[in-house]
Amino acid sequence: MTAALETIGLKKRFGGLTATDDVTFRLEKGARHALIGPNGAGKTTFINLLTGVLAPSGGTVLLEGADITRLPPDARVRRGLARTFQINQLFPALTPLETIGLAVSERLGGGWHWWRSLGTRRPIMAEIEAVAERFGLTDILGERTATLPYGKQRLLEIAVAFASKPRVLLLDEPAAGVPEAERADLLAAVAALPREVSVLLIEHDMDLVFSFAERISVLVNGALFTEGTVEEVSTDPRVRAVYLGEAEH
Repeated sequence: MTAALETIGLKKRFGGLTATDDVTFRLEKGARHALIGPNGAGKTTFINLLTGVLAPSGGTVLLEGADITRLPPDARVRRGLARTFQINQLFPALTPLETIGLAVSERLGGGWHWWRSLGTRRPIMAEIEAVAERFGLTDILGERTATLPYGKQRLLEIAVAFASKPRVLLLDEPAAGVPEAERADLLAAVAALPREVSVLLIEHDMDLVFSFAERISVLVNGALFTEGTVEEVSTDPRVRAVYLGEAEH
């Protein structure tokens, strides 16, 4: 079966530094897959290569079997590859209604003009409402994003990515900075993502990784160190030495 997302011999060098070292990786369709590794392992570089933010020094990126290695980020989004960021990229002055509406309209080719004909664009409003309900944002749709609790902002960013109707969704540390009291809603929203969306989670929070992932890949020094089920990876003494053990210090 064709993978949802795949890399073959992916490399990235910055001068004499190898940040991504010949990574061959496969994200299956419908996957719940986590990518973990110590600080400096190259996780962000790898995600930037997948999404087109960085051009590789070598290797190939395939989305559902199609070569997207040289496509720009916006073209990858149109083909069904979406992401969130470690630090949210939201517009603080907009409301969630406007932000989700913009994402839906961009997907449909309307861009910033969606709101001008809001009264005649019921399909867009219906989709905004459905996305907001899925991510628990219905009660704050009219509030400025800058005033929202940080957990709600993280949920909104996932909602915006989801509104692009991706077939592959990359979640880059969605729990980063979220207070403990708000984490349950975020974990529930991630767990409830539909199976037709293949998900790669990049995360330091091992509780989230172990509760969400069915398969885990470990990146160390830019190279794929090991991969397996949650049980295999969590009990691997080499992984505990290079990653889990580090978190205990």
